Amino acid sequence: MEMILSPWPWYLSGPLIAITMFILLYLGKNFGMSSNLRTICTMCGAGKTASFFKFDWRSQKWNLLMVVGAMIGGFIASNYLGAGQSPDLNPKTITQLEAMGIQSAGKDYIPTEFFGNEVFSEPKVLVLLIVGGLLVGFGARYAGGCTSGHSISGISNLQLESLIATIGFFVGGIIMIHLIFPLLF
Repeated sequence: MEMILSPWPWYLSGPLIAITMFILLYLGKNFGMSSNLRTICTMCGAGKTASFFKFDWRSQKWNLLMVVGAMIGGFIASNYLGAGQSPDLNPKTITQLEAMGIQSAGKDYIPTEFFGNEVFSEPKVLVLLIVGGLLVGFGARYAGGCTSGHSISGISNLQLESLIATIGFFVGGIIMIHLIFPLLF
């Protein structure tokens, strides 16, 4: 018999994130996932061709461990803590998504139309994923960090730039899902 555990409620996971941020602030560290790409490129020798990659990557080993931990935690959560679960979506949302061709809405935790193996056989979806990935990567670099860096670490450091960036992330997400996404599907 397979035991399925529920995800942790916000009142447990939220304070754990806050405690983690207090510890990082106390240690003088800034958290952000996108900065790890710079660290990995530097480890691979990119500093020989671009000055942006010339820095002491060893000082960022702790952040690389956070990435490894996030990957392991994601694997554990998806395979043992929420296996077989689907998000509790509003029926109107499910109907709207199904009208756009997303038949897995409300049935699977993530849309298999975007994350299943069939994505590699549909050129339109593959192009959207590649272009979206490039835009996210460019945006994270241009904004000086990703959503986790600005929204969690930057705001907890009381950085006005991070608050502005986070507002921009939300506004961009709303524009994407309500205006652009329906045009694509």
